[in-house]
Amino acid sequence: MKKIAALKYLKYLFWLGPMLVVAGISAGFVSGSWSPVPLGLIIAGVVGLGLGLVVVGQGEASSSPEPVFWGRRSTQAGANALLATVALVVILGLVNFLAVRHVGRLDLTENQVFTLAPETQQIVRNLKQPVKVWMFTPQANPQDRELLESYRRLGDRFSYEVVNPNAQPNLVQRLEVKSPGDVIVELPSSAGRKQFVQSVTAGNSESLLNEGEQLSEAKLTNAIEQLTSDRRTTVYFLQGHGERSLESGQGAISQAVKLLGEKNFTSKPLNLATTPEFPADAKVVVVAGPQKALLDPEVKALQTYLQQGGNLLVMIDPGNPNPNLTSLLANWGVDLDKRVVIDPSGSLINLGPADAVVAQYGDHPITKELQGKLSFYSLSRPLGIKSVPDVKATPLLYTSDKSWAESDLKSQDLQLNPPADQPGPLVLGVAFSRPVKPPAASPSLQASTSPTPKASATSPSPAAKPSPPSASPSPSPTGETGTQGKAQESRLVVIGNSTFATDGLFDSNQVVNGDVFVNSVRWLSQDDQATFAIRPKEVKNRRLNLTTQQASLSSLLALAILPLAGFVTAIAFGGDADNAPTHIRH
Repeated sequence: MKKIAALKYLKYLFWLGPMLVVAGISAGFVSGSWSPVPLGLIIAGVVGLGLGLVVVGQGEASSSPEPVFWGRRSTQAGANALLATVALVVILGLVNFLAVRHVGRLDLTENQVFTLAPETQQIVRNLKQPVKVWMFTPQANPQDRELLESYRRLGDRFSYEVVNPNAQPNLVQRLEVKSPGDVIVELPSSAGRKQFVQSVTAGNSESLLNEGEQLSEAKLTNAIEQLTSDRRTTVYFLQGHGERSLESGQGAISQAVKLLGEKNFTSKPLNLATTPEFPADAKVVVVAGPQKALLDPEVKALQTYLQQGGNLLVMIDPGNPNPNLTSLLANWGVDLDKRVVIDPSGSLINLGPADAVVAQYGDHPITKELQGKLSFYSLSRPLGIKSVPDVKATPLLYTSDKSWAESDLKSQDLQLNPPADQPGPLVLGVAFSRPVKPPAASPSLQASTSPTPKASATSPSPAAKPSPPSASPSPSPTGETGTQGKAQESRLVVIGNSTFATDGLFDSNQVVNGDVFVNSVRWLSQDDQATFAIRPKEVKNRRLNLTTQQASLSSLLALAILPLAGFVTAIAFGGDADNAPTHIRH
């Protein structure tokens, strides 16, 4: 009898065991580590559950002539139900595990909106080194997250992270984040190699309606391709006329050259007077502050370079009133003003009256991310813009309302004296673009592409005596943009100052002079006309625009006429069914 009583109380282990198992699992998940305590609870629960089942069977076998616990029909049915439930849970777990590891998606949208372009899939799947995308925003847009997830599913070497810029200032400083919303692509295995993609808005209701601020697949794919490829863009700096030196020294631009090298640009000097041929790999040519006038054959070579799809950055100081570029720039609608910009607004930050402060920028890819930031230009000249057919001009740099163009610098008292002086705001920088015409449309271009230097268009006449500059044949820039592998447009940036890019001012933390220069070179390289021209996918608007009468009629049909018709039909056919004869079979 004592043994039966003991077994009677031990059967409660059957209920204590599951409780210990649940407690152990909960403790492990809450603590985040499977220490001896959670494991001990789980083991004790399993042991208690087993002993409880054994005790229940033995107790009933000794106290009742009926079938023991394990022999009952209810026990077998319960055991089968338990095993079926466990099996179902295990099967569902395996299905979910395989679904996470091997994702299969079916895009049924009309324009395949949720499917990445074949170019993107090829690039991400063939990555040879890890690539990480940083999105600096407190709250990411759901569409942006979905796009990044689509990239991540293509390969293990792609990863991304959304970072609150206020929570990680060290990371913001290391990646040189300019503003919240910036998206940066980085190669973790290559220290210092990164590239800005674009700036997006946070994931609120207003930003979701602004499609222009969402992450662009085209921009992200092209940034990854440019960062991971071994292709480098060559930038030539014109020399021989007192331009800014590429080496360190007074008034040099060595810091600008160094930063360009970090961004996959190769900087080389170019002297057209001693170069037998215009370099074929000249993606961008920079004329940085010439102190002497260019020779006519050199100007013609640059003109032909632009006509064939070249890209030119001209930075002209007011100290050289005649750089001999008037005819070249006039073809694009640029008028070099000989006056000097005077800006007294810089006195608050210890700047002189000839230091023009710029805080207002044009709506252009070069200056889009610089709004509200300061840059200054010491001893600069304003620019005039004229309308030219087929040329798109966008002002980049605006001085303040307090500035003016001074015509008499010898005066002891600098004041605005119209009409000789022009009141501000003044334009200091302009970006131009023009479609490239086919070579057959210009006879001069056909002559300039002759393989022999004597037939070059840069020669004044057939009887002229040859000189070193005239031996410079016409350029043939190798544009890598567009669908046919050739540049589809020529680009020109003109800035009435070159000191802003010199050492000491270029990498200042207080101003964005360096950003203006680097962004200009990057835009001129036509990286935005990317190697992979991925067209954005737009969801077609399939909504029906109803008038007030049509909307009222639709509501009346849905709420009154159709339900009433259904009731009438039911009553009519229901009555016929009740009156129909009933046949009873015996």
